[in-house]
Amino acid sequence: MIRVEAVWMAVQPLDMRLGTEAALARVVAVFGAAHPHHAYLFTNRRANRMKALVHDGIGVWLAARRLNVGKFVWGSGASALSLSTAQLDALVLGLPWQRLGEAGIIRVI
Repeated sequence: MIRVEAVWMAVQPLDMRLGTEAALARVVAVFGAAHPHHAYLFTNRRANRMKALVHDGIGVWLAARRLNVGKFVWGSGASALSLSTAQLDALVLGLPWQRLGEAGIIRVI
């Protein structure tokens, strides 16, 4: 599998029609560079679709996920946020990742 050492979330929405090259250009614009073994996350305006661009040290991978019901709980404020592995796991499932406590326990909804 692809090794991911850091996960970054872009707060501004991305047009989900964009492909790998355009998503990579957005990564460079928002984060300054695409670092090896880092994942960069984007959502659409409705927050029901997410794209993840991962630089594996050789090339880039672009993955997409869509929620059929509900929406992803997305960050706000700064232009980019850093997520832990537990927060990423919760985000992908559509859970409120910002409210994760110790050991990945959600304490407040």
